[in-house]
Amino acid sequence: MGIPPLTLTEKAQMAMMLEVCAMTKPGNVDRGHDYPDTWLEHFLFSSLFCRTAFERAEKRDGTIGELIRQATLLTGRHRGGNTHFGAFILLIPLIIGKGIEGACECIKETSIEDAILFYDAFAHTAVRVHDSDELDIHDPSVAEKLRERGMTLFDVMAHSAPQDMVAREWTGGFALTRKTADLLKEDGRGREAVSSVFLWLLAEEPDTFIAKKFGYDRSCQVRDQAIQVLAGQISHSDFDEYCIRESINPGSLADIMIAGLFVALIEGWEWDL
Repeated sequence: MGIPPLTLTEKAQMAMMLEVCAMTKPGNVDRGHDYPDTWLEHFLFSSLFCRTAFERAEKRDGTIGELIRQATLLTGRHRGGNTHFGAFILLIPLIIGKGIEGACECIKETSIEDAILFYDAFAHTAVRVHDSDELDIHDPSVAEKLRERGMTLFDVMAHSAPQDMVAREWTGGFALTRKTADLLKEDGRGREAVSSVFLWLLAEEPDTFIAKKFGYDRSCQVRDQAIQVLAGQISHSDFDEYCIRESINPGSLADIMIAGLFVALIEGWEWDL
């Protein structure tokens, strides 16, 4: 009997683990450093705990909103804060759709109940939101507002897209996910590919997690510094040390990195040498 092929679930878990274990990814948890309350182990636990939700997604057993909620609640058991909420927003439809094309189809079929379940999942995380957002996750009447407006989960992502790059993947055909997967395949195998592509992502767009935490101007400064690293004007290690010192962690781009890794893996990219 030959070695069985990897399942979509296993490839999604691999993508999560490969992202967090690669070094160096400026500002984010990796094999080189932790944050005070969130460690490498928390990300690895999260990658394991979400398996049931991923397996259901692979079998198309459940809706996108339901499965994002399940994955979020399962990974909340590690008590290390939010580790992969944004990644689940991308991975669940990508698993259900078996790639980008299928994901683009299934996200447009989401329902109002999906949106309500998503907001319930959101409320169980420590994800930063804009104070001005009229659909406040802490508002007990948010489910009623979603029903009154007839907002599906896709509509919620469209509502959030101007301020959130993960949501923009839903409305923009997973464009950065597609580019990330293509760059990984061009770059080659191994952890160095993950690190170099992540740096390209940092130089491509301001990270919206940084913008929510420090403001848009700061996120643009971080992007510009990544451009300088690529140009050889500042060192990768100095950039990493700056991000760590200032508690700047580009979490949204890490989520897109995970989605890109998953797409690359299902399209034949191999990490191991």
